[in-house]
Amino acid sequence: MTVSVGEQSDATGSAPGDDPDANFVRAVYAEHGPALLAYATRLIGDRGQAEDVVQETLLRAWQHAEGLAADSRPLRPWLFTVAARVAVDAHRARRARPIETTPDALATLAAPDELDRALQAWQVAEALATLSPPHRAALVETYYRGRSVAEAALVLGVRPGTVKSRVYYALRALRLAFEESGWTT
Repeated sequence: MTVSVGEQSDATGSAPGDDPDANFVRAVYAEHGPALLAYATRLIGDRGQAEDVVQETLLRAWQHAEGLAADSRPLRPWLFTVAARVAVDAHRARRARPIETTPDALATLAAPDELDRALQAWQVAEALATLSPPHRAALVETYYRGRSVAEAALVLGVRPGTVKSRVYYALRALRLAFEESGWTT
């Protein structure tokens, strides 16, 4: 290709908007862009990703603009080689990362209500772990297993008054644990 880098227009460097390397890349894109995009699309199969490959290829051409402009060999083989290497690198990078989430996978996520319930269950389990074993057992028997005070007393092997007392103090301790953790009850 015979695209020239161009001359600088003033003593301070180049005039605004007259970057020789940018002009080189514009000329390269104008001449080779459509063919390069078609080639990258055939390689990858996805136009969006192919556009990324073309952009990266042109960035590399811009980084090597002076050397490429001075070279008398055709530029298209260099561009296609760079595009192929960028496509391979992108493919390898995608394989190294976890698979991206698809809309179908997002649809299978838990609904917000389910997430709230799971968070509450986790908070309650953490708070229950702070209780003494006798207090925790009294709460589990009465609240979670739905037993009456008399039934819980039989299971735990204590008097009904003891079950009532343990439940009362366990609930107070739970409330305190929730408040200390910043959870609302």
